[in-house]
Amino acid sequence: MSAFLSGMGIGAGLIIAIGAQNAFVLAQGLRKHHHISVALVCALCDAIFITIGVAGLGALVSENPLWSSIMAWGGAGFLFWYGLSSFRALFSDHSLKHEKAKNRGLKEVLMITLALTLLNPHVYLDTIVLLGGIAAQYSDEQRPFFGMGAILSSFLWFTTISVGAAWLSPYLARPITWKILDFLTGVVMWVVAASLLINLYN
Repeated sequence: MSAFLSGMGIGAGLIIAIGAQNAFVLAQGLRKHHHISVALVCALCDAIFITIGVAGLGALVSENPLWSSIMAWGGAGFLFWYGLSSFRALFSDHSLKHEKAKNRGLKEVLMITLALTLLNPHVYLDTIVLLGGIAAQYSDEQRPFFGMGAILSSFLWFTTISVGAAWLSPYLARPITWKILDFLTGVVMWVVAASLLINLYN
């Protein structure tokens, strides 16, 4: 039980940090657009990576400088493009009603979700390397419980922000709300993109 609770606490501390993935899940929740699917994809990806990390395979990412460099540049490029799209949306007069009319299809939304997840080296660092390294401190019997705690933490977090945002959307369905959301999303995407490149050369 102590390993399970530790996994939940440490997992929550790493997953709840504001990032590109969380910003996208929040935005989709506010739009009530495939938000449950988006949350489940994010949580499932975390579950896979956490399992890999707990199994002791964190070295796949941490000990390969070339792989880390490719991921950092690819992730930064994608996040810059997505952030630019959010800033461009500031100049359109849209509201919740208009957003629903021009929503992306499920396939496109899930592809963006996977890109925001898989092209961000921080995801691998947090789930595989850091959580995997901490899990290694536990015995073979305790390690699976640590991993399950971290996985549960991820599912609870993504479900909460997705459903919570959808519940709040009727109170936030004003054009100014979406302009603020677009601006904050763009800022988060660009900050994360810059941090990827800064960390690469530090």
